[in-house]
Amino acid sequence: MWKVNAGRRSALAEDFLNRNVVAIGWREAGDYSRAQSFDEVLNRISEAYPDNSEQQKRVSAGQIWRFLREVSVGDPVMTYDPRSRLYHLGVVTGEPAFAPDQIELLPVQRSVEWQSSVSRDKLSDAARGRLGAILTLFKVAPSAIQELRNLASGEEGASAAPAELVEDPDDVADPFDGLAEQAIERVKDRLLALAWDDMQEVVASLLRALGYRTTVSPAGPDRGKDIIASKDGFGFERPRIVVEVKHRRGQMGSQEIRSFLGGRHPDDRGLYVSTGGFTRDARYEAERASTVTHLMELDELARALIEQYDKLDEEGRRLLPLTKIYWPA
Repeated sequence: MWKVNAGRRSALAEDFLNRNVVAIGWREAGDYSRAQSFDEVLNRISEAYPDNSEQQKRVSAGQIWRFLREVSVGDPVMTYDPRSRLYHLGVVTGEPAFAPDQIELLPVQRSVEWQSSVSRDKLSDAARGRLGAILTLFKVAPSAIQELRNLASGEEGASAAPAELVEDPDDVADPFDGLAEQAIERVKDRLLALAWDDMQEVVASLLRALGYRTTVSPAGPDRGKDIIASKDGFGFERPRIVVEVKHRRGQMGSQEIRSFLGGRHPDDRGLYVSTGGFTRDARYEAERASTVTHLMELDELARALIEQYDKLDEEGRRLLPLTKIYWPA
């Protein structure tokens, strides 16, 4: 099974699904879809990216050549959507084609029949760790494939052997490239494992790191608010931020947003945090609301916590323990 990453941060996964394709980049190299040799691809990359190192050029050319010639019609393929936390599984159905105007920055694509999906939350730790490789295109080891297929068919997921990545070290230009994105996914894994009340406390800790004082509602009916955040701690100083935290798998819809906005003071600001995401109608409801409201999904929450981690208080660090590492930029 091939895994094709959908651009930087896998941000274009929705385009893959909507267009029934997988695609790769290196747009400046032009139409390389009909290249007849690895050297031809390498020459195109060298001319398009003269400032890259020789190793970077060879890695890029190798990825392209693999996509053009090693991937075959009928091969299993997968991609990952970080917003939904779903690995989508399908089958390659077409030869390489140059389509520069369809998906931004990813001009060469192959058609795919998408067949099923598997939640990252159901995978074993070994599989989750290994499926976050930095390469645009790579093969997944048989043990990981079996786990994905078992889950897609409703069977038990994890296999006995740990899931390992089939990846040639020579194919990696920089082993640290992409490490930050892998860290984001690990942080999201940790956040989803929290209890609902701990998630509420983590969001409150983030707001305190941003300079607000918070009041967290006790368990029970909260009339549409889990946290009140303000500069003075009492809500007298405007704006007051009213926060709702939903820690569940399903997406929040327009009805939940309307309920949240009902009865809000005109000067209030709303923050709705949903680890399960939001429907398109929910986003439309928030955009047209008279109360300024921000919808925050899991990915944005994880990135905000990492950005503000040095300022988190003891409670926030206790619930989400992280270690900072440094390497040359």
